[in-house]
Amino acid sequence: MFDIVYTHADFVLINKHPNVSVHKDDGDVMLLQEVAAVTGDEHLYLVHRLDKMTSGLLLLARHAQAASELSGLFAQRNVQKFYLAIGSKKPKKKQGLISGDMERTRRSAWKLVATQNNPAITQFLSAAAEPGERLFLCKPYTGKTHQIRVALKSIGSAIVGDPIYNPTSQADRGYLHAFAIRFDYQGETFSWVCDPRTFVACGSKWHESTVSQGVDEWLSPWQLNWPTLKVSSK
Repeated sequence: MFDIVYTHADFVLINKHPNVSVHKDDGDVMLLQEVAAVTGDEHLYLVHRLDKMTSGLLLLARHAQAASELSGLFAQRNVQKFYLAIGSKKPKKKQGLISGDMERTRRSAWKLVATQNNPAITQFLSAAAEPGERLFLCKPYTGKTHQIRVALKSIGSAIVGDPIYNPTSQADRGYLHAFAIRFDYQGETFSWVCDPRTFVACGSKWHESTVSQGVDEWLSPWQLNWPTLKVSSK
């Protein structure tokens, strides 16, 4: 269900396994209760979320004051987040910016539209993967529901194994992983990388030779040459 990545007096960082809900789901025991049973906390607080499909770094606060401060960092976009994804087709462009408003389509799905009233904003790089697929490193500047999944579909490369946006794709999971996180907290800079190749639960495709070579190039994602964005405060 999860692996403990780091324990701090104020927070716990875990690697959430794919297909694990952050909320009580279908009768499952809530993830936070499972983590608290390991860390010895009476209560843990969600300060951000990952889709059930998505694996990787999830930050949990250990008390209410930390929850308030850490949630504020996410709300004010003072947390750098990086995601790995494997797309199912050649994208319309290999790197750049994906920006647009998101509108709900059917019950569980969203789509990206051309308007920019309150846009979902994602920068991305990509690299070779297996034939007919593409490896992506995504840096979201906003935190919309399904943001990266919708963004990659909008450029023609829906995520391998995504049950909503790529339902005909067969894989052992939907290949989206919260890869790295970096933020300043109480005067100290914290940064972590969660390499999906380290954890069996994260799926087999990360170990494909071409994919693995791409991941190796991105192990310090905040040091890459990301163009500076002028992002609206909306």
